[in-house]
Amino acid sequence: MDEARLKERVAAFLSENDPAGDRLEFLRARFDAGLAWVWFPEGLGGLGLSRDMQAVVERELAGTPQIDGGVQGIGLGMAAPTILAFGTEEQKRRFLRPLWTGEEIWCQLFSEPGAGSDLATLATRAVRDGDEWVVDGQKVWTSGAHHARWAILVTRTDPGVPKHRGLTYFVCDMQAPGVDVRPLRQITGEAEFNEVFLTGVRLADDLRLGAVGDGWRVAQTTLMNERVAIGGGGGARGGGMVGGVLRSWREHPELRTHDLHQRLLSLWVEAEVTRLSGARLREQLAAGQPGPEGSGMKLSFAKLNQALTGLEMEFLRDLGYDDYAFRRSETVDFYGRGPGYRYLRAKGNSIEGGTSEILRNIISERVLGLPSEPRIDKDVPWKDLPR
Repeated sequence: MDEARLKERVAAFLSENDPAGDRLEFLRARFDAGLAWVWFPEGLGGLGLSRDMQAVVERELAGTPQIDGGVQGIGLGMAAPTILAFGTEEQKRRFLRPLWTGEEIWCQLFSEPGAGSDLATLATRAVRDGDEWVVDGQKVWTSGAHHARWAILVTRTDPGVPKHRGLTYFVCDMQAPGVDVRPLRQITGEAEFNEVFLTGVRLADDLRLGAVGDGWRVAQTTLMNERVAIGGGGGARGGGMVGGVLRSWREHPELRTHDLHQRLLSLWVEAEVTRLSGARLREQLAAGQPGPEGSGMKLSFAKLNQALTGLEMEFLRDLGYDDYAFRRSETVDFYGRGPGYRYLRAKGNSIEGGTSEILRNIISERVLGLPSEPRIDKDVPWKDLPR
C-alpha cells in the first residue's frame, strides 16, 4: 500500500466514523481499521506497512480524537512492542486494543530499591504453584501505577543461576490481591511515581510473556523501546523544551544579554542535532527493532532538557513555581507547564528510563565497541552475590 492508497483508506474511515461523536468509539474504530500502529499486523491495530507510513496517518487524522501520551506512554512505548514481540496470539488480542484506546493504563514494575542501574540484580521472587505464580517483592519509581490496570513485571524465578538468567517476565494484574501502591513525592510536590509492594500476588501462567528464565531477553526489548520512546520522539523544528525557552526569550527582550544569547544559540544547534538524529533513528526503526542507539538519544534528551530549563531559569531570574503541595499527578506534561515546573521536572530525566551513567556504558560498549567494564559477578549464582 503506497501513500495515496493509505490516504484513501483514511478518508474512507472518516466517512464512516464521525470524529465529533463518542471519543472512545472513534478510537476503537480507528484501531479496528488498522490505523492505530500501521506497522503492526492486521487485526492488531495495524496494516503490516512500514513504520514511516504512520506519519501519513497522523497528518490525515490531525484534529480527530487522540490518545493521551502522558498517561498512556508506558503502555504505548514499552508494553505494546514487548507484547507484540513475545506475547501469544491470545495475549496480543486481549491486551493491545484497550491499551491503545486508553481503556486500560499500563505501568512498569522493573526497578527495585536494591536494583536500579543494575536491574539484573532484582530480588522480587515468583514461585510457581501449579498453574499460577506467587509473587513477593518491592518495586520503585513506578510511573502511573495509581492509574494502571496492568503492569509489565520482571521477577526472579531461579536464584540458583547467574543474575541475568533465572528471570521471568509477566503481565501483572494491578487489581490483584496483595498489590499495594504507595505514592512517592517528587521535588515538584507531585507524585507521578510510586513504590509498589507485592505480597503473595497470584498470577496465572497465561500472564507470562516469553519462556520461563528468559525474562532478561524480554526485558531488553522493553528497555530499548523505552529509551526510544523517551528520547527519540518526533517534534517540529523549534518545538519541545527549546520551544518554551524561545517563548520566554521573545516575551522578555529586556532581560537578554550577549552571553545568554550565545548560550541559547549553542543549545538551539544541539536541539536541532538531537531532533534530526531522532528522525534518523525513527527511519532505522522502520526497518527493524530498536538497538542500543536509542540509549544515545535518551542521554542527549536528558542533558539537553536540563541545560535548556536551567538557561530559562537563569534568563527569567525567577523560578516562578510556588505550589509544592502534595498532589497526585493525572498526567505527565513536560511542555505544557510553566518554566519552574519544567526546570524541576527535568532533574529526573537523567534518572528515569536508564541513568545517564549506565547509558554511557551501553554506548561505549555496544555502539563504539570499547572494552567492557570488568564484571566479577557475571557467572556467580544470584543467591551467592553479596547484598
